[in-house]
Amino acid sequence: MFGWKKKRNDLNDLMAQLRPDLSRESLGVGPDFPGVAPNPLLSSDARKRNAELRTGALALGVLVDWREVNGNPRVVLMFDVETAGGISFRGIADGDLTITELTRLAPGQTLPVRYRPAVMDHYVALARDADPAHVQQLSDEIASRKRT
Repeated sequence: MFGWKKKRNDLNDLMAQLRPDLSRESLGVGPDFPGVAPNPLLSSDARKRNAELRTGALALGVLVDWREVNGNPRVVLMFDVETAGGISFRGIADGDLTITELTRLAPGQTLPVRYRPAVMDHYVALARDADPAHVQQLSDEIASRKRT
């Protein structure tokens, strides 16, 4: 296991070399962002993170941009996220979308996302299961905070 951390950093650097559009700088996140996994199904860290995100806290994300990773289509979505507690950050969602969902993406769209408040590592996930009433309540809460 000696040197494992260095190998992981080398893998992130390799991913940025292969896909400069998926580099930390291109995605608009800081150096603490662990990076986009080349294959999240083979990464135990990515599987664990995705499981935690499914039960994460609800927030609203304004879609900034996206990058298609492969033809599945696996995409990386970039959001400006606003939480119920007033925290704002750049969030990155990595997942598979249907062709229909992909064609409906437009910058400026507001979508419900889930994040891990205890970790705050820029990773978010689309909250497809979110209750519309809860999303509206969160939206109203954020809007009222911005007005004051």
